Amino acid sequence: MLLFVGLGNPGEQYAGNRHNIGFMAVQAIAKRHDIAPWRRRFQGAAVEGAIGGAKVLLLLPGTYMNESGRAVAEAAHFYKLEADSVVVFHDEAELPPGKVRLKTGGGNAGHNGLRSISEHIGNDYRRVRLGVGHPGDKKLMEHYVLQDFAKSERPWVEALCEIVADNAALVIEGKDSTFQNKVHLAMSAKGFGGEDEPDTE
Repeated sequence: MLLFVGLGNPGEQYAGNRHNIGFMAVQAIAKRHDIAPWRRRFQGAAVEGAIGGAKVLLLLPGTYMNESGRAVAEAAHFYKLEADSVVVFHDEAELPPGKVRLKTGGGNAGHNGLRSISEHIGNDYRRVRLGVGHPGDKKLMEHYVLQDFAKSERPWVEALCEIVADNAALVIEGKDSTFQNKVHLAMSAKGFGGEDEPDTE
């Protein structure tokens, strides 16, 4: 079994924030693969289902972002999952809007949700980094990620979440480069994501 975690803040006032794109992506995965119903579990909302024949638990922590690790650790311990069975979907300011990269471990780049998860289960979990762009000044970062996506941004946000959901089985299979490339090509086909070549790291 794998644990897919979407990062965000709970509550309607945060639902459209850039910081909540992890929630949006995991909700899109549940919808795309007919995984329902969500239930209150593990200090958040969770639902079990199958993607590509593999069992997956989807989790949206109900704690605030900087306490995300509490919910993740509770779910991981319940299912006896090691960190490498945990995949975290989160906003990434160091990537341009609509770009996606996968990595295992590494630094948390000041992301409070990742920092909390690393404190609770270690650093060796996988991260699906969903680019939201950078405000240009670190001092503006907190305000930037806690703002809603602009109306003009919503088309690429919705497209990205749908494309991530369509290709979620590749994440389960560990085909990280293939997943990145398919997302890049599909975004480009919809007119998002620029002209650069897909990354094959």
